[in-house]
Amino acid sequence: MGKRFEIVREGTLPVGQVEVFDGFTSGTGGWLWPVEYEPREGGAAGFGGTVTVWDPPHRVVSRMEGPEGWFNELEHVVTPVEGGAHFRYVHSGVFVDDWEQQYDGASQHTDFYLHTFGEYLLHFRGRPVTYATVDAPGPQDFAALRKAVGGDAPQGSSVWLDLPVAGAVSAARAVIDYQHPHFVGLRTDTALIRLFGRSAFGGADAVAVHDFAGTDPATLESGWRDWLAGARA
Repeated sequence: MGKRFEIVREGTLPVGQVEVFDGFTSGTGGWLWPVEYEPREGGAAGFGGTVTVWDPPHRVVSRMEGPEGWFNELEHVVTPVEGGAHFRYVHSGVFVDDWEQQYDGASQHTDFYLHTFGEYLLHFRGRPVTYATVDAPGPQDFAALRKAVGGDAPQGSSVWLDLPVAGAVSAARAVIDYQHPHFVGLRTDTALIRLFGRSAFGGADAVAVHDFAGTDPATLESGWRDWLAGARA
């Protein structure tokens, strides 16, 4: 039998209410992954969900439901404040197995995603994006991935990386914008690069890339798959 959970986060960003609401509802490829919201109550939401509240630019709620009381719900509330906008994010639902591990993993992922949301709004909002995510092959070794991006340096540090760019490899300066035992976030002039140590939560380590340079999706995915293989060699 499942057990309910609720993850609540709040924050303030120095951008307008409309920009924050749009980031949550139409700019998700720039910080999370591409999610479509049909802009009306009763409209379609990502992963087979339904929009249950559509009140732009203030509030949106989407919900998925399943058998025996299972559900997964996301609520975003955006309020204008002096100098920016305040958001309240609520993720609630039911975890069926390994409740504590799933809750811990979801909570830590939420913090990383919402940090990335801020990075997107401050540095890349409104720009076309290509999104790719690739799991690390073979035995999991997040320490090797961290080392490959200089991820042991303090948050805020600048590092030089050999990264796949449009089918080639190019040295690029990156800022370590997020530093955590299970996650590393890097920001270049053209991309947000996110490393996930999901082996700590029973999954596969991975890299997700939000590319704002117009790279072809297949090229982006192939390049990062090769990069992962090299980082683990």
